[in-house]
Amino acid sequence: MARASRGRPLGGRPLGRRDVERGSATAELAVALPAVAVLIAVVLVLASSASAQLRCADAARAGARAAALGESTATVTATAIRLAGTGARVGLVHDGDWITVTVSSPVASGPLGGAPLRAAASAVALAEP
Repeated sequence: MARASRGRPLGGRPLGRRDVERGSATAELAVALPAVAVLIAVVLVLASSASAQLRCADAARAGARAAALGESTATVTATAIRLAGTGARVGLVHDGDWITVTVSSPVASGPLGGAPLRAAASAVALAEP
């Protein structure tokens, strides 16, 4: 917009506060948008981590239950991996009558990349006679 004199557009009307600040919301949004995008990505990674942790806990419980009922090591491992997802690792330890199943699984870190995260959980069960 061309100006006839300092502070006045060609129409003769003085510039109001609203005219002077025109476009400032767009500039503020442009500055804040990357921070909002990073915050959303972090929230998604945290949600993915929580989901992986719950899957590992469920898989460890199911594996311990199967082991307590006398299932073979291969069956216990297959059960735990089926519930935990691909890339899961399963550990099985017999300590007398007690059986401990430990399951760990990778966490998808999405666009953040970064260090590889793993969720892990253990469950203990008493072997059935």
